[in-house]
Amino acid sequence: MGRIITITAWFFGFLNVLLKLLGWSETVFEVTQKDQPSTSGEDNNKDAGQFTFNESPIFVPATTLLFMHLLAMVKALSDLNHGSHELRIGELICNVWMLLYFLPFLKGLFRKGKYGIPSSTICKSAALAAVFVHLCKRVSIT
Repeated sequence: MGRIITITAWFFGFLNVLLKLLGWSETVFEVTQKDQPSTSGEDNNKDAGQFTFNESPIFVPATTLLFMHLLAMVKALSDLNHGSHELRIGELICNVWMLLYFLPFLKGLFRKGKYGIPSSTICKSAALAAVFVHLCKRVSIT
């Protein structure tokens, strides 16, 4: 959870400072909704530890990182199946490690309602991940 908060906060902080230095943006403070635990006895344990999502753009960077690591894992697994074992085991271990960091987002991809990632966030993140992968393939060192 700490990694998710750190990554999204640093990314948006960097983006806001960059836009402000370029003169394209003014400082804006956005009030976000905070979830309060219910006070009833049984409902309190049922939703404990659940990560809630909304349409906020704060979830886009972490979801994009999740997609990029999923794509890297699929690529590494496909290379292992084709006989290329060099350096792929370490890549797989690191991808699994990062997917464990982003486990709430991975679960959110398959859930509905406030515990699921909205489809607009998924589409934005998938587009950003696709652009990043495409740019990396063009600059790839071979």
